[in-house]
Amino acid sequence: MLAWAVHLYTASGAVLAFLSARAVFDGDFRAAFVWLFVAMLVDSSDGTLARLARVHERTPRFSGEKVDDLVDYLTFVFVPALIVWRAALVPPAWTIAIVSAMLGSSAYGFAAADAKTEDCFFTGFPSYWNVAALYLLVAGLPPEANAAIIAALAGLVFVRIGYIYPSRTPPLRALTVTLTALWGVLILVTILSLPAPPRVVVWLSLAYPAYYVALSVVLNARRRHGA
Repeated sequence: MLAWAVHLYTASGAVLAFLSARAVFDGDFRAAFVWLFVAMLVDSSDGTLARLARVHERTPRFSGEKVDDLVDYLTFVFVPALIVWRAALVPPAWTIAIVSAMLGSSAYGFAAADAKTEDCFFTGFPSYWNVAALYLLVAGLPPEANAAIIAALAGLVFVRIGYIYPSRTPPLRALTVTLTALWGVLILVTILSLPAPPRVVVWLSLAYPAYYVALSVVLNARRRHGA
């Protein structure tokens, strides 16, 4: 029962995706991102709970990883794509093409055999579209600039760089987990302050993505050199 409870916990992300999508259609982007934030908390903790509950041993005929991937596609990709469309973050004439790039590239990223490596890296841009959509919504850049950024990130899905798995990649894991938690607090403040969050909070929060990318690039170079 404990193992099935963990699977149900993972699957609750689909309900959170629905609640977020409903908020998007209502034009309430703050509520939409609140639900996505809760979904991110679920996603960041269900793996640990699954290992503690030994779900592989206790429910061998059920794949929690498949449920996790389905839920992640909804919360990290599909609902953010709805936000890009509904918030008019890109030029109207480009919406279908840009959203298709998000959905299509991430479908490849999720299905690729090397999407998650044995040494705990994501291969290619890990489809953090929920984060990208939030920053684009807050930044207030021209729609054309947003479209260029989204297209670039979609292209990076196919560039097979290893990005760290914040809670599992061994090098500097304690530091990464600590910074991730601090970043989460800043992001929550940003979301709750929409549509006009404090600029200082937004700028401070950007330090973590910079750290994340820098550490990923350095560790990826070391992995390739070692190989």
